[in-house]
Amino acid sequence: DAIVQYASSDNQVVLVTDGNNNYGKDLEEGLDFAQNIGSTVYAVTPEIESNDLSIQVKGDKTAVKGNEYRFEIIVSQAKEVPVEYTFNAYADDELIRSGTFTQSSRQRSYQIPYRFNELGAHEIKIELSTQADEADNINNNFLKSVYVVPKPKIQYITDEPDSPLSNILYNLYDTSTNSNISNLDSQKAVVIDNIPANRISESDVSILKQYVSNGGGVVVTGGERSYEYGDYLNSSIEDILPVTSTPTQWRGGRDIVLVLDISPSTEKHGTLPEILGNAIYLVQKEELRGAYMGVIAFGKEGHDVSGGLKYLGTAGNREFLEEEIRQLRPSTTSETSLHQGLEVAQEWLNTETGTLDLVVISDGGIKDSYEESLNMAKDLKEDNVNFYFVHIRSSAPSQQDESGNVYAEKLVENVEGTTNNYFKLDAGQRANIISDESIEPPLDENESTSSYQLFEFNPSHFITRNSNVKANITGYNDVTPKPGANRLVVASNGKPVVTTWRYGLGRVASITTDNGKDGGWSSQMYSGNNSQLISATVNWAIANPQPEEGAVVEAPDTWFGLPATITLTMYDEKVPELTYRGDELELAFVGKNTYEAQIFPKTIGMHYVSGYPIAVNYAIEYRDVGLNEDLPSLIIGNGGKVYSQKEARANLLTDARQNSLQSRMEPVSWKMYFILAALLLFLGEVMLRRSLEIIESRKQE
Repeated sequence: DAIVQYASSDNQVVLVTDGNNNYGKDLEEGLDFAQNIGSTVYAVTPEIESNDLSIQVKGDKTAVKGNEYRFEIIVSQAKEVPVEYTFNAYADDELIRSGTFTQSSRQRSYQIPYRFNELGAHEIKIELSTQADEADNINNNFLKSVYVVPKPKIQYITDEPDSPLSNILYNLYDTSTNSNISNLDSQKAVVIDNIPANRISESDVSILKQYVSNGGGVVVTGGERSYEYGDYLNSSIEDILPVTSTPTQWRGGRDIVLVLDISPSTEKHGTLPEILGNAIYLVQKEELRGAYMGVIAFGKEGHDVSGGLKYLGTAGNREFLEEEIRQLRPSTTSETSLHQGLEVAQEWLNTETGTLDLVVISDGGIKDSYEESLNMAKDLKEDNVNFYFVHIRSSAPSQQDESGNVYAEKLVENVEGTTNNYFKLDAGQRANIISDESIEPPLDENESTSSYQLFEFNPSHFITRNSNVKANITGYNDVTPKPGANRLVVASNGKPVVTTWRYGLGRVASITTDNGKDGGWSSQMYSGNNSQLISATVNWAIANPQPEEGAVVEAPDTWFGLPATITLTMYDEKVPELTYRGDELELAFVGKNTYEAQIFPKTIGMHYVSGYPIAVNYAIEYRDVGLNEDLPSLIIGNGGKVYSQKEARANLLTDARQNSLQSRMEPVSWKMYFILAALLLFLGEVMLRRSLEIIESRKQE
């Protein structure tokens, strides 16, 4: 907010900051604004005098009685040094986890499972202690409130109530079993298990469509009587599903990283539009819609442009990447340090599997960073990364060695053993790289054609985030995801197994393998930890497990000094009312049967609004400790520079003066000069004629 407030085309902004922004506009948004109006932002980072630890807890606010609830403890430190600490985790004052740990990284997380067996308000408390010197220990304790609700009601449509799928549903949910769809008013989700299309009437489909459109959830599992075996193709039930019952072709399983050159030479020699244009061309490429893509820019340093890899199957992600690419501008202090961009790419790809592609798009002026870039590229190749170089033809220096060999071409040949992945383009040309052939998955000679390993295709989705699937299936329903659907889990041959999408206000998931009965196609998927995939899918379809009856209160936890917003939804005709510390709260009507109120807690601890818990923790500025690791790349990527305190005293004013000289294009009107010239011509003509008349009259006399 301060950057947006003070930045203008007539000044430059100096931030003295640790770079941690926890309120208002994002730091990146503020820097983009400053760059767009021509204001340079510099940063002076303070020296860390002593280490500091902070702890926080993340997890759902709502838990289901008797079911496993997982929360995440995150420990952060200001420095990147070994530090030993102990934490104790309590649930309602009962110690549920403790231990002593050593941490060297800036951040470390711990997943803690627990079961709440009583309805209503509960409290999770974490206490951290360390023998190391700390700047402050106010952020060493954390509270999280949890509200436990009854098991959500679901309707289970099946002819096989004794399958492994059935066991999961009966254990985790309030499940009513039917052979046909019945009253859905009180149901949080409907699970349809291996039912053919002729068993689902038009009236049933109409009920389902209305139910899902209004916010309900539907999960449809496969088998030998559903999807292509149950005549789903072009049926009414297929309308609400995220898949069509036609065989799919492999369209994914790959990660693509674009490494873009934004050094000053790209602007000076006019290649920047071509570099960005080729990148946008790849983002828009139809054949890559099933892939993940990330964008890195490099000049003097590598800069994460996209925030990691983004799934190209959604229009929103493609538009985001295109917009981020279009906004790239070279920094005045940048150099062409390709190895810095490759280093960021290596961090992204070292944990990825499948087909990995790295595409450098540059003017080829990489002489100064060639050796370091070559070593980094060879390391990437050892990790099975395919290396491409798109060389935009220009007059930029440092493209060739003394013998006339092109550095970019040499780089590709030394890494790939061939120059097939080297493309030299003129202005307006686009590189037709990453062909359809490379999209096919590699065949594993040791894998039986009757057994297919499952892979998480989208590991960041709610369903797959904590579902570490390690299972094989022996069969599946061959379907094709619809446009806009999310392919979450696939078999090793690329066939989708779990696919989701939104339908109206509701959610629909297709599990296109069977229920695991009698050692069927997918018995491994329903056993052990793999069963979390099934429960996560149903939980995603349910969305909010709170029963829609009576008065339902919802509110997130908050930080000291910030208000807490409470939402009240009325499902009956009673008068809405909320109380806090014995006083009735003022409610504001915000929608149908929905009201809001705010409280301003004065103390850290647990607070209750009509029995609903809200945890208030230390002030939010104590959460993020140390220097923001993204600050240097953000500042430099937007044309600024980062200084230590000593560097700022020596160089900041000099650099600011140099950058304060700006050339501007301002319109200049020549209209007055033309008017004066015309007036002089007119007066000259009048005087000439008058003179001639006088001379003529004298001759006549």
